[in-house]
Amino acid sequence: MSQRQASPARAAIWAVRIFVLLVVVAAIVAVAVYGQQLRRFAAFGYPAIFLVCLITNASVLVPLPGLGITVIGGGLFNPFIVGLVGGLGQTIGALNSYVAGYTSRAALDELPFYPRVRGWMTQHGLLTVFVLATLPNPFFSAAVIVAGDLRMPLTLFLPLCLAGKIIKSMTAALVGHYGIALLRGWLGG
Repeated sequence: MSQRQASPARAAIWAVRIFVLLVVVAAIVAVAVYGQQLRRFAAFGYPAIFLVCLITNASVLVPLPGLGITVIGGGLFNPFIVGLVGGLGQTIGALNSYVAGYTSRAALDELPFYPRVRGWMTQHGLLTVFVLATLPNPFFSAAVIVAGDLRMPLTLFLPLCLAGKIIKSMTAALVGHYGIALLRGWLGG
């Protein structure tokens, strides 16, 4: 890969990192400032977190910022339950990408990321699914599409995806929980 081709990829990765950081910071500030008003929606809390996480992970190749709702939820509710509910929603949503890969074999070869991600999945499929599910990154949907294309059994894919998504969601929820408490302490409230 030439220097010219690597540069846009690095820029895209940095853009995603900065975007995720901004979403997390904005969520923490919003809950710290408007937490009491947001608690009025507590009855919808866990189901809403599940639904938003499912929808944002059901998008194929278009990353949506669903992690922010997990950060907010962790600041408002029990962060461990938020992590479980968010991880479950994300895993079920990821099945959309799995089905896309399972049913769209011919069209995948034209995607620019496909050869690299297919190489990762061919060599280290289960580990790739777990690691990419655990980390906020733009490659997870691609890996799930490839998992479907490679016909990775759902009995292997789902537990690893779920474990990784729960770890990621719990981490985000705990960042929200402790970040909001810290911010409130700084603001004197």
